[in-house]
Amino acid sequence: MTDQTPPPVAPTPAAAPVAAGPKQILSLISFIAGIAGVLLSAVPVFGFLVAVAGIVLGFMGRKREPGAPKWMATVGIITGFVGAVLGILFFFLLIILPIIFAASLNSSIYNY
Repeated sequence: MTDQTPPPVAPTPAAAPVAAGPKQILSLISFIAGIAGVLLSAVPVFGFLVAVAGIVLGFMGRKREPGAPKWMATVGIITGFVGAVLGILFFFLLIILPIIFAASLNSSIYNY
């Protein structure tokens, strides 16, 4: 009877750990917050705050994440500024102007 043992098998190397990509959390959140700031700019205070968060996180991402794609932080900063300006504009149009208009109507009634 012949010995029917299987041939020795070479051990497989352990799977190499997957290298993590560059850290880009701040840049990504800046990108999302900047776009959300533009979209939410018609909400008087909330849109402005989200846009400012996009600006701040964009500058932090540029400084603290050198390996992250620069376009994400840049888009977050630019859209954050656009959202902040639109937020101020909408705040003025939706809150301040109606108050001024109502005050001027109220004072003109008593002038006659």
